[in-house]
Amino acid sequence: MAQRRHHYEHAFERYLRDGRIPYISVNEAKKSLLPERAVLTTRSGDDEPKKLKNFDFVVYGQGTNLLVEIKGRRLPAVRLRDGTPSKPRMESWVTLDDIEALTRWRGLFGPEFEPVFVFVYWCDDVPPDGLFVEVFEDRGRWYTVRAIGLDAYVGAMKVRSPKWGTMNLSAADFEALSGPFCAIGGGGGGVGVDRADVSTGLNGGGGDTPVLDRLVGVGGVGV
Repeated sequence: MAQRRHHYEHAFERYLRDGRIPYISVNEAKKSLLPERAVLTTRSGDDEPKKLKNFDFVVYGQGTNLLVEIKGRRLPAVRLRDGTPSKPRMESWVTLDDIEALTRWRGLFGPEFEPVFVFVYWCDDVPPDGLFVEVFEDRGRWYTVRAIGLDAYVGAMKVRSPKWGTMNLSAADFEALSGPFCAIGGGGGGVGVDRADVSTGLNGGGGDTPVLDRLVGVGGVGV
């Protein structure tokens, strides 16, 4: 497994491997193909070259390949007055640079690749049963994930901070438009392949329908 600077990316890679989901780590692929400290740029017409921000993973599926940008967020434990666990607000902010970069990457990869934001939440406590759809553990930390397609995000986003160039979704929009990344199930530890292809705003839909239900359950190894 690739060594990662952020534990969120490391945890998500573990999640992909445990689910036997085929993927490539963009950072590691870049290291093997480009000189150290090389900077990727793109140019449109006669414009000056413009630096292109990396995304994190390419995830391969049947009919849907994803360009995944990981956004790691902390998820505090919240309890009602009677001590019952309650679902906290799931932060969903991204930067305008994130949005521009994913848009440019989509143009480079072509129509068979869909850009998505995958929010990986580090939970303060072990999440109680039923509070989240997807929960997993990595190196003593507990996580849950939600995914949303770039177009769905852009269609509902609002300015969070003009100064810092950040955008976010309302809690209601994020709940409606995002969904689990995939549903582990089926034979051989793969993911379900008989349900809807993609939700979370890629082909409409949302809610709790998984994004990658049609992924093939084969071994995924990062480059």
